[in-house]
Amino acid sequence: MNPVQQFKEERLRDIEGMKYDKDLKDKSLQWMLQADKHKYIYNFSWMGRPIIKFPQDIIALQEVIWQVKPDLIIETGIAHGGSIIFSASMLELLGNDGKVIAVDIDIRKHNREEIEKHPMMKRITMLEGSSVSPEIVRQIADFAKGYKNVMVCLDSNHTHQHVLEELRLYAPLVSLNSYIILPDTLIEFFPKGYYTENRPWDVGDNPYTAMETFLRENDDFIKDEFITDKLLITEAFGGGFLRRIK
Repeated sequence: MNPVQQFKEERLRDIEGMKYDKDLKDKSLQWMLQADKHKYIYNFSWMGRPIIKFPQDIIALQEVIWQVKPDLIIETGIAHGGSIIFSASMLELLGNDGKVIAVDIDIRKHNREEIEKHPMMKRITMLEGSSVSPEIVRQIADFAKGYKNVMVCLDSNHTHQHVLEELRLYAPLVSLNSYIILPDTLIEFFPKGYYTENRPWDVGDNPYTAMETFLRENDDFIKDEFITDKLLITEAFGGGFLRRIK
């Protein structure tokens, strides 16, 4: 057998084994819960900007972007800007003319200043407002016209209703075989009541529940559980990588 193919097949078998290893999945979940008490995901940066993600998710996003080769990435939620800098840098590596358009309800002045002076800003457009407001959605839809390969990452307000509305609004923009990525489906698997009052999401009210509702009403997308099966340590725990299949 070709050694390259042999390596790939061995890796597939190992991932398949992890898929059915309930003890490993439970331990992964417990590790994430314990690490969250120390704000673990705040520890990392991408090209100088804080990127609030597990390193495993950064690697997975790199794999997806390299596979899909989008020319437009739409992101809801900006925070410190690490995620949009990451997306822009991946488009730079692809060597296309790709752009990132991102929206946040509140782009704080110090974050905006740091993002705007970053060399990857040449590929980024930022909008301030609600990701589900008609005006913002119209601006993003207009911006997306002419792009052939569009990917979406929804990482703003994590309540069921907000994420479900985002899914319904932005799904039509996603290209065939591209993805909607839903960070924080993990919330469904943390203890009920874990989050504080200023974070109004919980078990039963979060991106995972929104995703499940969306998939029941829209068969254009499926959960790409192969990705989360191999990650185990991931904010998208439970299948938060949705691939458009038709």
